[in-house]
Amino acid sequence: MVEFGERLRALRKERNLTQKQLATLIGVKNSVISFYEVGDRTPSPEVLKKLAVALHVSADTLLGIEPITPDTSFDTMGLDENDKKLVRSLIETLKRKNKR
Repeated sequence: MVEFGERLRALRKERNLTQKQLATLIGVKNSVISFYEVGDRTPSPEVLKKLAVALHVSADTLLGIEPITPDTSFDTMGLDENDKKLVRSLIETLKRKNKR
């Protein structure tokens, strides 16, 4: 089972953020992000919300309740469900095209 810190690190790196950049986004010191990633600390509910917003994922994804999916790579907040389906469809079409 993937731990919180591993998920946090993977999502941070996927978004090309340093620990310092992520820390700045959520208003903590970069050492705090390091502590989270190595499992020495766990974030408070308030910080968890800030991390989710900064990384464009749900708190459930960060906690491992929902898997990390292709949707977690893109900020789809503000889109209705039909638009999200359209984005997923476009992504799948482009993946098939690039496999050829």
